[in-house]
Amino acid sequence: MTRSPRDERREYSSGGLNERDLPADPLVLFAEWYDAAVRAGVREPNAMALATADAEGAPSARIVLLKGFGADGLTFFTNYRSRKGRELEQNPRAALVFWWSELERQVRVEGAVARVSAAESDEYFASRPWYSQIGASVSPQSDPIESREILERAVVARVESLAGGAVPRPAEWGGYCLVPTAFEFWQGRENRLHDRIRYRRDGGWIIGRLAP
Repeated sequence: MTRSPRDERREYSSGGLNERDLPADPLVLFAEWYDAAVRAGVREPNAMALATADAEGAPSARIVLLKGFGADGLTFFTNYRSRKGRELEQNPRAALVFWWSELERQVRVEGAVARVSAAESDEYFASRPWYSQIGASVSPQSDPIESREILERAVVARVESLAGGAVPRPAEWGGYCLVPTAFEFWQGRENRLHDRIRYRRDGGWIIGRLAP
């Protein structure tokens, strides 16, 4: 049976954006919107779509979790040998999308990506739950595996070998920081006349409105 999502629509009317009222720094607005998403009870407000592309420009996207943001950029962690890791080695640029449906808001971020320091990766890895560390240490992320049982056996073996001790951070696992060159803040409006405000870096930040 063919479904028709074209009829699944809703009106957006919870707010608006006026470029005259916005801060000069997009990270200030991003922090305000992120905090609003937390207060609104958005489940995993740090969930974001991460889009990368290989050397030939073929794109791929997936949901990852934002683990830090500030003047240096936006940080996430993964396996460097995963598909996204391999693509970022070939083409070190990416795009992020946050969607906070409860607030009828979307944020897009684009920029160059580089690995964070080993010390930062060590610090974050050590902060993760112990079994999450185990999982990261045994998973050949993005590689084909014959069955889930193989992965589960690898977890059991690693747990037994460590006997509750510290899990060393795998050399192939760590963080990336996206340094923004553009932000777009999208606020849903009635009749699909959405507000779209773009910050574009050109020395400083240039603010402009985009048609919906």
